[in-house]
Amino acid sequence: MFSRTIFLWLALTSFSSIAQFVLEPQPAINGQWQVNLSDLCQVAKNTQTYIEVFPEDEFAVHAGKGLFKGVDLQRVQQTLAFVCQLQQQNIQLTAEYLIEHFDFYRWLPDKQQADHLAAHSNNKVKKRLLTNIPEQQIFLTKYYTKLLTGNDKKTAKYNQALYRLPYDEHGLTLEQAEQQKAQLTRYKYTRQQILTGVLEQKKLAKPLIWVSEEALHDVLLQGTGVVEVNDTRRYFNVHRNNDIAYDYTLGKREQARYWYFAEVSSILGYGKTLASKIPVKENVTFAGNVAQLGLGKLFLINYNVGEQKINQLGVLADQGGAFDNNLFQLDFLRGSYRGWSDYYQANKHLPDYANAWLLLRK
Repeated sequence: MFSRTIFLWLALTSFSSIAQFVLEPQPAINGQWQVNLSDLCQVAKNTQTYIEVFPEDEFAVHAGKGLFKGVDLQRVQQTLAFVCQLQQQNIQLTAEYLIEHFDFYRWLPDKQQADHLAAHSNNKVKKRLLTNIPEQQIFLTKYYTKLLTGNDKKTAKYNQALYRLPYDEHGLTLEQAEQQKAQLTRYKYTRQQILTGVLEQKKLAKPLIWVSEEALHDVLLQGTGVVEVNDTRRYFNVHRNNDIAYDYTLGKREQARYWYFAEVSSILGYGKTLASKIPVKENVTFAGNVAQLGLGKLFLINYNVGEQKINQLGVLADQGGAFDNNLFQLDFLRGSYRGWSDYYQANKHLPDYANAWLLLRK
């Protein structure tokens, strides 16, 4: 115990470059627990199902690439299964209970990469937030599904479409599309070109729903649109993109990346194909660097709201372009909102940084 404590202290005080996950025997996680165990169990089950059904997905289904010692995929799955036992047995969450049943690996963020991105960003807010990431806390962003108003037909107000996959790609698998990318519509146009109406003018793709330009930028960033049309709630999820990388240094309007959408039955997280995407729920789902962390990791975040300490648990079940080569950030799914204003009013009490631990069943 003493040697582990000394090692942790050295890591916490000397860390300044790449991310580390350090075993912490007695994490400081006292405070109020805000966890819906039923929702957490459902996301854990859905994620475990993906891991079991798609073991060939080497991008996401692994124990973590060079980050954790002594961690295998079986232990990750045992952790997800145990999450549902907490709900089934109606366990009262306490620090003592979790420390008894889980190993806690403190996440020390990759400050070197964050500082690099900050130095090259032209967005003042993003630059400040990246520069100010503490050495012992991660950057905690929040995401939401976009509540949209829209119309089945194009109008002066609703003049931008969520487009279905272009006609020339219908019926093609991802692998087949990749082999034909030089000829396919999806790879030809930037977001800015599509905003000028090229898809509509050339009749290259079917509009699923028409929204405002501001709403389009938001839903391209958030990944899921929830639309009320004729008193019916419909869900639209990103499907495939134009193969242009997300640029962390740019704002949402300047991004050249563009997504085509599909209509789905619920809010979805990670999945290699649309049909395989994981159904997720708010306040128990994290998006992050699935490529390096591996799908299904259980994280605990701890932060202050005023004088009150808050603890929340969530499963890594989603990803995004912003997480490429990013081991300093988690994105917390918070719900559905019309836009920045109502999202901000509901979440302004949440901090930009939080203590974070990876939890693994002992």
